[in-house]
Amino acid sequence: MGRLNFEYLPGATPLDPDESLGLIPKHITLMSQLNTWEQNNILEAEKWLLGKSFRLDKIASIDFVCQLHRKMFENTWKWAGQFRKSDKNIGCHWLGIAVALKNLLGDVIFQTNQKIFPAPEIALRFHHRLVAIHLFANGNGRHARLMTDVFLLSQNRDRFYWGKTQDIISPGDVRKQYIDALRAADKGDYSLLKIFLNVK
Repeated sequence: MGRLNFEYLPGATPLDPDESLGLIPKHITLMSQLNTWEQNNILEAEKWLLGKSFRLDKIASIDFVCQLHRKMFENTWKWAGQFRKSDKNIGCHWLGIAVALKNLLGDVIFQTNQKIFPAPEIALRFHHRLVAIHLFANGNGRHARLMTDVFLLSQNRDRFYWGKTQDIISPGDVRKQYIDALRAADKGDYSLLKIFLNVK
């Protein structure tokens, strides 16, 4: 396999050498090639979701969260669907991922059943915490966005617009607004994320 010439965007999580070795398509050496390949893999996951039943008790489970990541990246990474085994520039300690995710999913079920917040606000808070935990070595933002949309569908709500998905994963103003909103949410301020996602 050739050397991977990956230049990471602001807010992206670099892979460590062991994780890079998990790349399945051996012809990929550039981040642009990886992004295209991954996007095609994600489109296959979107097709897999069609016709699925989105009951909250089913999707708010560790099994489903990991299964969705696996479907999104199974043609790209050998470790797709497996929690990361190293610490990153963001996220909880890797040994605490399963507990943090279990707590998050429990909170989402409780908040939904007790109507603590409207569904779109539960969704954006869920999204932020998924990103903050940083479950996987790669694809956390894209996985968290799709997982959030699945939650919204389980509540018979429309998916978020996300400022156009391609714009979020490309450098530019939309990605900056998204990253800034997540960083504000890290400090407990969800106002920018509400604006970005058009949640009243």
